[in-house]
Order: sequence, then structure tokens, then C-alpha cells
Amino acid sequence: MVERKSRAAWLPHAILLLGVVIFVFPIYTALIGSTHDAGTIGRGDLPLYPGEFGVENYTQAWTQGSGLRVKGSPVARMMANSFVMAVVIAVGKIAVSLISAYAVVFFVFPLRMFFFWMIFITLMLPVEVRIIPTFKVVSDLHLIDTFGGLTLPLIASATATLLFR
Repeated sequence: MVERKSRAAWLPHAILLLGVVIFVFPIYTALIGSTHDAGTIGRGDLPLYPGEFGVENYTQAWTQGSGLRVKGSPVARMMANSFVMAVVIAVGKIAVSLISAYAVVFFVFPLRMFFFWMIFITLMLPVEVRIIPTFKVVSDLHLIDTFGGLTLPLIASATATLLFR
């Protein structure tokens, strides 16, 4: 009985392992492809082992962001921009949400619950509904292509206000 049970236990693990291999293989192929030159990838001769251009390709992507056939920003700059945005959005979202939740909970003023429910109802609006009005506001404030235009629309958060409440 124990032998039959242990034999049957390997089947789910084998299926899961096969699924992992199927999902990881494209990522592995992309990493391997990044260590070869553009000619090898262009010809479709991509082997399953790393190439000799790995350090050179990653250094070039990190510092210059451009190569023989590609033009772009360096990865270092993109990572710095992402870090600044993440910190500004996180700190701003926490500050604004804490203040608004505190006001809704501890201050007594007319229409207090109405304002809370207006904040709460915005959770039901999908992102697709808010994209064009948000762009219009950012454009009218002349914040296109600025950190303010990227961060300010993401700071207000009904979810964080609800959680802090």
C-alpha cells in the first residue's frame, strides 16, 4: 500500500516540473541570447549555452543603452528614474492617505461620510476610465515629460485611505 502511494505521488511533481520547464525556458533563452552577438541571434543560430559577449553586452546596456542596431537609454538611468519614482510615489501616497483617513475618522464636519464614500466609490473605476482624464489634467498643468507628471497622478489612493481608515 505504501509503495503504491509513493509511486502515485511522483506524478503531480513530474507534471509541475514539466510546467516549470515550459515557463522558464523562454526566460532562459532570453538570458542566453543576451550573451551572444546580434549576428548569431539574427541568423537564428542561438545555442543553448552562454556566449562570449555576455559581459560586454551587459556593460554596454548598463552604461550606454545603445549598440550596433539599438538606440535607447542606459539601464542605470532607467533604474535610477524608477527608484526615484517609487520612493516619491510611496512616500506621497502614505502621507496623503494618512492625512485623508485621519480627517475622515477623527474630524466631525458636515458631509464627512459623503466624502468618504466618494473616495470609496473611486475604487470601482477601472484604470481605463481614468487614463484620458488623468492625461488631460497632467497636460493642462504642463507636466508632460516630468517626474511630477509621472508621480502626482499615482499619489492619490483610495485603497490606502480605506486601509488607513
